[in-house]
Amino acid sequence: MPPDRAKIIGISRYRLSTDGDGVTTLVAFHGCPLRCRYCLNPQSLGDSDRFKEYTPRSLYDEVRIDKLYFIATNGGVTFGGGEPALRPDFICRFRELCGSSWRLTLETSLNVPQENIEALLPVVDSWIIDIKDMDVDIYLQYTGKDNSRVLSNLRLIAEADRQKDCIIRLPLIPDYNTDADREESRKALTSLGYSKFDLFTYQIRTH
Repeated sequence: MPPDRAKIIGISRYRLSTDGDGVTTLVAFHGCPLRCRYCLNPQSLGDSDRFKEYTPRSLYDEVRIDKLYFIATNGGVTFGGGEPALRPDFICRFRELCGSSWRLTLETSLNVPQENIEALLPVVDSWIIDIKDMDVDIYLQYTGKDNSRVLSNLRLIAEADRQKDCIIRLPLIPDYNTDADREESRKALTSLGYSKFDLFTYQIRTH
């Protein structure tokens, strides 16, 4: 798909302090490099034909109705998915359109090429990083992917001294990691200068 177009699986407005400061609008992209065993947004995978395609301009025109809420509350747009960091050109163009008064937040696994994060660092205000687990084997078993890109991008963000702008999600994943594993992940991230952590447990539905 051209960099100036993206399939969006959902737009959720009037979110308050759930995925960023103030009032936010969550924009979820189709497409993800991971295949997590307990995927929370499976609609982001597979066939995209049923989802609407946007350009940065058409997305901006749709969400700018709430710009007064964004400015008054230090809110803005949170890009999620799927994996929004697969679309750096789209997000950079959106920033040009909305200007600097909106807060842009990225919910990401960081499992993307380093150049994507390099492009996004100047335009994204805050990062919500779903790290899964720092252990190479646990990560591979849970996501089906290697986490070398994640580790590289964590170092890149740290080298840019942007750790304070990041919230790291550290889940307890039934059947995959333990509290001890999660503590090891936290220690490794703390050594890189990260200090804001969201600790929670995946609630797995059984049928």
